[in-house]
This record gives sequence, C-alpha cells and structure tokens, in this order.
Amino acid sequence: MFLTANFVEALAQVLSYLLEFYKWAIIVNAFISWVNPDPYNFIVQFLQKATEPILYPIRRAIGSYWIGIDLSPMIALLSILFLQNFLIRSLFQWAGQLR
Repeated sequence: MFLTANFVEALAQVLSYLLEFYKWAIIVNAFISWVNPDPYNFIVQFLQKATEPILYPIRRAIGSYWIGIDLSPMIALLSILFLQNFLIRSLFQWAGQLR
C-alpha cells in the first residue's frame, strides 16, 4: 500500500503546484489588465493564453458584461482556494491513511 500512498501524495503535490501557479497567473493577469498592456508582449500573451481557458467560461456563466465589472478572476481564485483547502488536504490525508 505504500506505493499507492506515495502516488497519491505525489499527485496531491503536483496538483498543489499547478493550482498555486494558476492562482498567481490569475492575480498577475488581473493586475496587468488594470493598465494598458502591450498585446504583443510575450508575458502578456502567455498570461492571456494560460488564464482565458479558465476565466472565459466563468465570464459566460455569470454574465459579467451586464454589471460592468469582471468578477471572473475573483470567482476563479475562490475556486482555487477551495480546491487547495479541500481536495489537496483530502489527498494528503488519504495518503497518510494508506501508509
């Protein structure tokens, strides 16, 4: 069972890193959107390509164009925090129980 426990723990760690990366990418993208970024800048393009697959469905679901404020980064960040506190912790606890 220790192999399964190690696999679950490694999976939880990788998911934790990915969620942390997305959290910071969304935060930086939100800050950059407040200024007039150069659309041809590599970093701006990377952030747009990395975050839009997550933010666009949220924008469509909540219809943020009606209220004039884009709340999709906030909702995405709250979702990431929920996943970090629920899913990642649960995976680590499950890995501990498998040992």
